[in-house]
Amino acid sequence: MTVVTDHAWWLASRAAGIVALLAITASVGLGLWASIRARRRPGMAVAMRGAHEHLALVGLISIGLHGVTLLGDPYLRPGVDGIAVPFALDYRTVWVAAGIVGGYLAALLGLSFYARKRLGAKRWRTAHRFAILAYVLSVTHTLGAGTDASTAWMRTLLLLTGAPILALFLLRITQPATPAPPPKAPRAPRPAPATPA
Repeated sequence: MTVVTDHAWWLASRAAGIVALLAITASVGLGLWASIRARRRPGMAVAMRGAHEHLALVGLISIGLHGVTLLGDPYLRPGVDGIAVPFALDYRTVWVAAGIVGGYLAALLGLSFYARKRLGAKRWRTAHRFAILAYVLSVTHTLGAGTDASTAWMRTLLLLTGAPILALFLLRITQPATPAPPPKAPRAPRPAPATPA
């Protein structure tokens, strides 16, 4: 029992990190799949927008918990700079920095959904393409800084989730874009009904 209480903060951070990785993976995968389907059937992405949005929010909350719970770790003692500033922590510095940058990128892109009208749909979609980079940085962080990186279960998990993401990404970038439909011709106004004299 002492081992669990001594490592409670680390265990909480580790669990939150795994949930964050899974949620971001699922959100990116669903986003890629929806964009591919939308090219074939415009309007299809709308049906999946809710799940994509909720998975992204779960991922962002979990990323926050992953960092904040590390503040209580009596062994690592990262301090606020260590969890918030890339290259500030003297522990697997590059790999931790990849996670911090990936977390900021995920937050920026995920929360930009709520400002897409202000940004403009085209600009927002262009920026949103960088979500795959947030995923790659999270996997890089997991492999380089994660304490489970060398375990068979984590490598299997990364392989099983990474292969579909790679396939969807390749399909997304190689599939030709669907041309925009031509604008509809304006309807002629209806004549006013005749009124009896």
